[in-house]
Amino acid sequence: MLIAVGEPLTRRFLRLTGQKSTNPPASPGGCVDKGESPAHAAAREVMEELGIVTVADRGLAVDWVSAEGFGARPSVRFPGEIVHVFDGGTWDETRIAKVRLPDHEITGIEFVEPSRLPDKLSPSDARRALSALRARINAAGAVLLENGLPIAPTVLDRLAVLHTARAELHYPWHEGPSPHERTVTKVHGWLFAPDGRVLVLLERETGTARLPGGVPGPQDQGDRASTLCREAAKHAAALLRTPLLLGHLTDPRTRHTHLRYAARFTDTGAPPAGPDTGRSHTRILATPEQASQLFDWGEQTTTQLAAVHRGRRRLGLPRAAPQPVTELPGPTS
Repeated sequence: MLIAVGEPLTRRFLRLTGQKSTNPPASPGGCVDKGESPAHAAAREVMEELGIVTVADRGLAVDWVSAEGFGARPSVRFPGEIVHVFDGGTWDETRIAKVRLPDHEITGIEFVEPSRLPDKLSPSDARRALSALRARINAAGAVLLENGLPIAPTVLDRLAVLHTARAELHYPWHEGPSPHERTVTKVHGWLFAPDGRVLVLLERETGTARLPGGVPGPQDQGDRASTLCREAAKHAAALLRTPLLLGHLTDPRTRHTHLRYAARFTDTGAPPAGPDTGRSHTRILATPEQASQLFDWGEQTTTQLAAVHRGRRRLGLPRAAPQPVTELPGPTS
């Protein structure tokens, strides 16, 4: 039994540290008792291991694990093990402070960046956890797994999203334009489709995400909106209507800032393969909330999302309903 528990804002994964070397680190959970449902077992285990009252009412995955996968003895090698994965929600600091560990079995807890799970958990547990976290982002309901891998992979699974560390960008968020004494080094945009979803680029080699945009160039003549339009056309084949400045991020170590815009976009077809860098991207449409889970922005995530939705309303666009991410046509050669 597994429960995915998100750390506030950065969506990290909670693991437990065992008391003995024979008890490897794992996520909260355990075995179902006789006559007990998986959901009740999950809630009971969280209470026993963390001292937290919870309700397991949202399934993320059901995993069939082969007998070889969990070392079953010959008498119980059929039909394998069934593992249910539930969403434990996103815990704030107040709830985390209420965690009370038992005086046996569990010695500590740790919030782990998803990409570190293969180093912290057993291979089967790590595969299962990452598949469940991708299902959480995709918002299409619980998925069926076999030995930790989905039987119907989504684009997030195919590109192994979250397996590579997300770039950490815990920079302060500010409304409005960048101060004149700071140098704008990057310009990115929340580019909206008519249904209120946004365009996100995923690197095909690593599955890491980025918003469309790039570095200002001399051809932009100091117009940062032109930078966004140029970069969006080059890397995403997206034509933009007039961009709306949302705000900026300040790098505390330098005098640099990153601008964020909002704009409607028109998709003009498949982009060319890997301009400049030779790296190609897969384009997806996702809700702003889904998109934010693909990045590690720290405490400014909530404030930036609020600015994004204010920009969306100013653009006259609806709030996107929760739905699975959509993959757009791939790059041309």
